[in-house]
Amino acid sequence: MRPPFRAEHVGSLLRPERLIAARRRCNAGRIGRDELAVIEDEAIAGAVRLQEAAGFAVVTDGEFCRASYHSYFYSRLGDITIDAMPAVEAAGGEGRGLQPMARIGSRIAWRGPIHAEDFIRLKSMTGAMPKITIPGPCALHFRGGDAAVTASAYDDVDAFWSDVVEAFRCELAALAQAGCRYVQIDETAFAKFGDPDVRAALAARGDDWDGLIDRYIDVTNRVTRGFPALSIGMHLCRGNRGGRWHAEGSYDAVAERLFNRLEIAFFFLEYDSPRAGDFTPLRLVPKHKSIVLGLVTSKRPAMETTDELRRRISEASRFVDLDRLGVSPQCGFASIETGNPITFEAQEAKLRLVVNLAHLVWGTN
Repeated sequence: MRPPFRAEHVGSLLRPERLIAARRRCNAGRIGRDELAVIEDEAIAGAVRLQEAAGFAVVTDGEFCRASYHSYFYSRLGDITIDAMPAVEAAGGEGRGLQPMARIGSRIAWRGPIHAEDFIRLKSMTGAMPKITIPGPCALHFRGGDAAVTASAYDDVDAFWSDVVEAFRCELAALAQAGCRYVQIDETAFAKFGDPDVRAALAARGDDWDGLIDRYIDVTNRVTRGFPALSIGMHLCRGNRGGRWHAEGSYDAVAERLFNRLEIAFFFLEYDSPRAGDFTPLRLVPKHKSIVLGLVTSKRPAMETTDELRRRISEASRFVDLDRLGVSPQCGFASIETGNPITFEAQEAKLRLVVNLAHLVWGTN
C-alpha cells in the first residue's frame, strides 16, 4: 500500500452546486464560516464515497475547500495573488487560454498548518489511503518571474527562494506530523517548457527558460529532502482551466533533468492528447522511478475505450517497464471550482474506467 497505485486520479473533482453556492454566500457575508464548513464536510464525504465506489485504493477530498488548485495556498503565505487573469481573456470555450499572472505583495512566510486539518478530516472518512495535493513551490515564480518578485516585496530573488523553501518545508513537516503519508505536488511549469510560445514569453520578461529548469529543480529538491515518512509524487500538465490549456509540446526539453536530477520518486504525466507528444522521453526515466500515465482526459466528456488505453499503455511500456507504470486522468476535473465542461456522470464513468483498466492490465488497483 505504498504509492503510487495502479489506478490514481490527480485530485480535484467537480464541486456540487450546493457547495459552490454556499461558498458564494459565505464570501458575501450571508452565511458564517461554520455553516460553510458543514456543507464542505458533507460534500467531501460524498466525494469519498464516489472514489471508494469506483474502486480506488487512494482518495482525495476533491479539493473542495479551494477556489483553485493553488491560489488558496499562496494566499495563506502572504499578500499573494497567483490567479489574476489578463483582462483580454475570453470567457468559456476551449483551446489555449492565457497564462494567469502573479502578484507578490509581501514576503512569503508560513504562518501555520494549511492542510493538516484537511488530512485529519479525510482520514476520518475513509479506510483508503488519503492523498493531499499541494501546489508546487515554483508556480508563483513561473507566473511572474523575477520582475514580480522584486516589484515590491523583495530586493533579492535568492531571499524569495529561501522563504519559499522554508514555507513549503514547514507545511510538509506539519503534514507528516499529522500522520499524512502521501503528498502530490502539482508543479505544472515543467511541462510547459516544451512550448516555443511559452519560451518566448519567458524571454520577453527577462527569464532564461533553460536556466529556470535548473533553478526549479534545485528549489524543489531543497523542499522535498528529508521527509522519509512521506511518499511524494509530482503532477505535470499543460494547463487545465475550465477546459482550456496553456501550453503544448513534448517533455523532451525537460525529460533528462526532470527524471534524473529531480529527487521525486514518481510522476503523474499528462498524456491524453497529441499536445503532450509521444512516449519516447520516458526512455530517460531511471529504473527506480515510476510513471502514472494520464491517459484519460478530464477536459471533455467523450469516453476513451479500454482497447485504446491498453494499446497506449503497451506503447509506453516499451520505455518504462509495465511494473513501474500506473494510469490516471491527465489532470483534475476542477482545477478551479467552476470545473471543466464535463458532467458528473462522465466524471464518474472516467474514474471507473481508470480502475477497471488497472485491473485488466495489472490485476489490481
